[in-house]
Amino acid sequence: MSGRAAFFGTPAAAVPSLAALAAAMSIEVVVTRPDRARGRSGTPQPSPVKAAAEAWGLRIEQPHQAMEVTDLLAGLDLAVVVAYGQILPADMLAIPAHGFVNVHFSRLPRWRGAAPVARAILAGDTTTGVDIMALDAGMDTGPIIAGRSVDIEPGETTGTLTARLAGLGADLLTEVLGSILDGSAAFTPQAEGGVTIAPKLTSQEARIDPRTMPAEMCLRAVRAFNPNPGAWGTVDGDRLKIWEARLREDLEIAAGESRLDAGAPVVGTPSGTLELVEVQAAGKSRMPAAEWGRGHRGAFHWD
Repeated sequence: MSGRAAFFGTPAAAVPSLAALAAAMSIEVVVTRPDRARGRSGTPQPSPVKAAAEAWGLRIEQPHQAMEVTDLLAGLDLAVVVAYGQILPADMLAIPAHGFVNVHFSRLPRWRGAAPVARAILAGDTTTGVDIMALDAGMDTGPIIAGRSVDIEPGETTGTLTARLAGLGADLLTEVLGSILDGSAAFTPQAEGGVTIAPKLTSQEARIDPRTMPAEMCLRAVRAFNPNPGAWGTVDGDRLKIWEARLREDLEIAAGESRLDAGAPVVGTPSGTLELVEVQAAGKSRMPAAEWGRGHRGAFHWD
């Protein structure tokens, strides 16, 4: 296989597809978002895609607006997009000979938008998958070239599921590139029904309150908001992030009641008891919840 391509992507989940494309085509330019301040130091850090592209000696562009790189697409055979983080202008899409294709981490038309993996977990979906689709002027509305479904495993977080889908997406991209370039790929319009939208996650919606939220809803939130922005609650007036929790089927306590049980912090909900497994207090590192509970001498209250 040969041909010249551009790649648009930013997070770690895009790197496997970048590698797959680099193995099949000549990548003329990698377009990724500008470096962002990260960590307590606020030092600008490159995106995972930029770091990979630098290591592989690929040309990198980091425009504030994607239209700034329009001229670089002339004469290319294909552009591939994976979680770039910005909607591309419609007049860019037809410049490469075979247009733009997107590796999207859901089975469309379910979960169009920025956070399909987290939204699937938060909604309690049992399956998801990857679609390779042609980009059009809408938000994830283009025709499907190929797709593959997978089960969402119990306990999977957005981080672990995204990593699994990223590998699956790269494999699927490898399988369909040849048919896209030789013109034999089939483009199937998306179903008109079953459309759901997956907007970006916010810190406020990541707040959980076991006093009023069913246990299953709390557990889904913990998984869905891991690693970003992290599910949290207000305990004794301070924010506490909950990175892992589990259902205690052997223990029933009243909704909102909290205490230590055999050293483990537990809290009652309207439909079961949660045990906190890993937490992070404000200004602290992640720690086993039992260690955090000992620091509170076993007394804590959900606000």
